[in-house]
Formats: sequence, C-alpha cells, structure tokens
Amino acid sequence: MAGICCGVVGETEPAAPVDSTTRASLRRRLDLLPSIKIVADSAVAPPLESCRKRQKRETVLSRNLDLESNVRSEHKKVKSAVTNSNSVTEAESCFFSDVPRIGTTSVCGRRRDMEDAVSIHPSFLQRNSENLHFYGVFDGHGCSHVAEKCRERLHDIVKKEVEVMASDEWKETMVKSFQKMDKEVSQRECNLVVNGANRSMKNSCRCELQSPQCDAVGSTAVVSVVTPEKIIVSNCGDSRAVLCRNGVAIPLSVDHKPDRPDELIRIQQAGGRVIYWDGARVLGVLAMSRAIGDNYLKPYVIPDPEVTVTDRTDDDECLILASDGLWDVVPNETACGVARMCLRGAGPMDGDDSDAAAAHNACSDAALLLTKLALARQSSDNVSVVVVDLRKRRNNQSSS
Repeated sequence: MAGICCGVVGETEPAAPVDSTTRASLRRRLDLLPSIKIVADSAVAPPLESCRKRQKRETVLSRNLDLESNVRSEHKKVKSAVTNSNSVTEAESCFFSDVPRIGTTSVCGRRRDMEDAVSIHPSFLQRNSENLHFYGVFDGHGCSHVAEKCRERLHDIVKKEVEVMASDEWKETMVKSFQKMDKEVSQRECNLVVNGANRSMKNSCRCELQSPQCDAVGSTAVVSVVTPEKIIVSNCGDSRAVLCRNGVAIPLSVDHKPDRPDELIRIQQAGGRVIYWDGARVLGVLAMSRAIGDNYLKPYVIPDPEVTVTDRTDDDECLILASDGLWDVVPNETACGVARMCLRGAGPMDGDDSDAAAAHNACSDAALLLTKLALARQSSDNVSVVVVDLRKRRNNQSSS
C-alpha cells in the first residue's frame, strides 16, 4: 500500500491516524506563503524606494546648495573687486575730475568650462596730469590660461608702452602692446612643451593633457584705455566695444570674423583658407581671424588689433565691453538701451558720494541685467560684460 504523508506502510502495519484538521491547516499555510511573500515585498519595497528617492533628492539639493553658495561667493568676490578697484584716494582726486564708475559680471553660462577673463584697472597710469583707466575683456578658446595671462599682464605691458610714447600715437602703441603680449604667451607655451619649467603654472589647465598640442590655445582681447578726453579701443577677435552716446549705440570695434571681406583676402594672401564648418572658420578650425596665441594657425590668425580713438563728449553715457557670449544674442542697440535705463535710474552725477555710489550700483545692475538677458536668450557661450559710466561729474574740490 502506498505510503501516506510519512512514508511507506506495510500491509500488516496499521496506518497512523491522520488529523484532517492538521492537514487542512498545513495546506492553507502552504497556499498562503506566496501571498504572504507578496505582501511582505510590497510592505518593504516602498521604504527602500522612498529612501533612494530621498537620497537622490538630498544629493541634488546638496549640489544646488553648493552651486548657489559658489555663485554667491563669486558674486561677493566680484563685488568686492569692483568696489576696491573704484576706490580713489584724495591725492588722485586732486588731479582728476572724472574717475568712471564701473560694473562687471563674468559667468560660465551653458559652457562646461569658464574661459573668459576680465581686467579692471582704474587709474592704472597718470600721464600729463591725466588719469588713465584700463578695461579689458578676454574670451579664451582651447583653454583659459591665455585669457588669464592677458588679464594678469596686458595692462602692465600697455602701461610701459604708454609711458615711453612720444605723443598720442595710440595705434602704434596698442599694436606693439598686443604683439608683446602674444610673444609672452608663445614663449610661455614653448617652455611648457620643451622643458616643462613652468608646468606648475598650468596644473589646473585641461590642455596640459593635450601636449604637444597646447599651442592650439588663444584668446580674443577687447581693451579700452579711457582718458578725460579720449576713448581708445583696441580689438583683436570677436569681442566688442560699444559706446552709448545720447541714446545711440556706436560700435567702437568691428568683429574679426574669417568671412569679413578684408580678413578673407588677408588670410588667402597669406596662403590660408576659410572653410565653412558650422560657420566660417580659419582652416575649418577657428571662428575668428585674429587672436592672441593660436600659434598653430599663424600667419593666418594674427594678434594685431584694430585701434579706434574717439573723442569724449558731454553726450557720452556709457561704454560696454563684452565677449561674444553677449553680442551673439543681444544687438548693440538693445544693450545700450538696457545700460542707459539703469544709468538714468541713478539720476545725474553731481560729484556727491551718494551719487557716486548710485552710479556704481547702476553700472553693476546694467552688467547683471545684460548677462541675464544673454542667458535668457539662450546664449551658449561664457558671458562677460563691463559697463563703464562715462557721464561727466564735477570735482568736489573745485566746486567747494
């Protein structure tokens, strides 16, 4: 006889009594096991999932807080730098009645890396009892170290050249300054490639991993030297300077694009070509025809700036220097309209301390609004803006 439950039972052995209640309860327990497992899984899974989501949210929140903290920190640094750069000693004010107030912003935007640099040096030189002010915007490409080098050194080079300038030969002086800056950048990169003597200066550069192609790095440069009587603008590349005069936008520089007729002819005469690859590019690589650095594209890409000298008038309101991150999406007229609105909101300049502070805040607001406008219009590049208040104001000592 086949065994039941416990094994095989012989015909002579009496079968053990089977409790039907126990067998039925066992079957019920076995039947319930899958459902119990399902219920248990469903009871445990939501906390695990919510925990993961919570951890993810906390991670994102932490990153956002870190980003916000970094932005605030950089804003404080810029604000502090601007405030310090605009401070004028009493001795300086004896010579000059017109020290412009400025505002500046420089943000990475939608780019992965920050390659722009801004240089602000009010009263960087006194010449013939006149105060000279230096402002510059540099838009790097390939890496940031050429733009940073221009920020650190170009104003010193210009200062030395102006000090030995015989007369108002601004064009020759600025061309020499840019050429010297280009040589310094080239020598620095040569040292890095040949013997690594200055390699410690490039520890943070991603182009350090691209050696020996690190000469494929350069920067635009738009620089303005402002005197009580003149505005000198030197431009090399596609950054731009625009003067707002009585509500009218006056460009003081022309972008150096490879397909600009005169630049196209110059490149072709030098043996180069302009290839249209996502726009006009020198040899299909660089989207500008002049820049500091870019040794691998010489002599097609040159560091020589175009220089304009403009006489100041009582109708001058402000000067805007910016990288193409702004100008690619904001027309000259719109930029001047925004800056003019901010300056007019600050009221006329009478030389009072409160008026000077208001002018400083107005310039900062103008630079910030222009940057926000560029980002809102989907600018895909770094955005750097400098706004210089050119409105005349009285000297406190002469009016007292």
